[in-house]
Amino acid sequence: MQLIITDARLSRSYSIQLSGLRLSGAVLGLSLGLMLISAVMYHWVFLKGAREGWPVVSTLVRLVVRDEVAQRDRFMRENIDVMAKRLGEMQAKMLQLESLGERVSGLAGINPADIRAKPGQGGVLVAGHDLSMDELQTALSELEKLTNQRTDVMTVIESRLFEQKVKKLMVPTEAPVKEVGVGSNFGWRIDPFTGRTALHTGLDFPAEQGTPIYAAAGGVVVTQELHPQYGNMIEVDHGNDLITRYAHASRIYVKKGDLIKRGQKIADVGTTGRSTGPHLHFEVLVQGVPQDPQKFLKAGGNLAALGKR
Repeated sequence: MQLIITDARLSRSYSIQLSGLRLSGAVLGLSLGLMLISAVMYHWVFLKGAREGWPVVSTLVRLVVRDEVAQRDRFMRENIDVMAKRLGEMQAKMLQLESLGERVSGLAGINPADIRAKPGQGGVLVAGHDLSMDELQTALSELEKLTNQRTDVMTVIESRLFEQKVKKLMVPTEAPVKEVGVGSNFGWRIDPFTGRTALHTGLDFPAEQGTPIYAAAGGVVVTQELHPQYGNMIEVDHGNDLITRYAHASRIYVKKGDLIKRGQKIADVGTTGRSTGPHLHFEVLVQGVPQDPQKFLKAGGNLAALGKR
């Protein structure tokens, strides 16, 4: 394509040769220029009309702004409704947790009235109108406070239950010799050596030499010695002035100061000391006073039976 430009004043002519590529570039550049000029003019006219209150432009601006505000309000309302629903579900679960805490507190020996944060309050969120953002924030803050209170309560309950469990583990309720009946009970009997009436301060478990002896409860070994009458003897302190004694052992596997657990093997049955044959002499002392070990062993049997139900 060839363009001829004539200058009448100078009586001269100019010839411009445009190829296909140059022509396309020129058309594209002209189009972009026109579009840029149009956009600038539209923007300038629109802003000027909005500021000066031109009727048509002002109406368009109000429509656009109102539509944007409506969309924003609708989006916020939908999100608030979803959050309010979730809040209601969380409050319902919190009510279930509070009910569970009250039931478990009884097992921990805690009065439910002492841990109830706000008596008579709670439940699913029910509102007669749509919640505002401020109301939702207030409800969330209250729920956070209640959650912190429930956490503290559950921590106390857990501590109490753990304490009770430890105490149970420290009470001698497990038989020290397995599958062996009692040969001589606690109480008055005829002494096998003197033939006279004497107080038998424990239980005798007759068993073969070397039969394992187990700790009736967890505790600390406070005595491990060869006693003139008890022979190879172990005493275990379980706290609260409660001590168990294991006598006449042939072999001992623990020493003074050892921390042992319930059911741990601590010795073997023997006939050392004042003994007529292989057996375990087992005693339970509270504040140094011998108690009938059968009371403790029967209590352990009852607990085991309840656990199987």
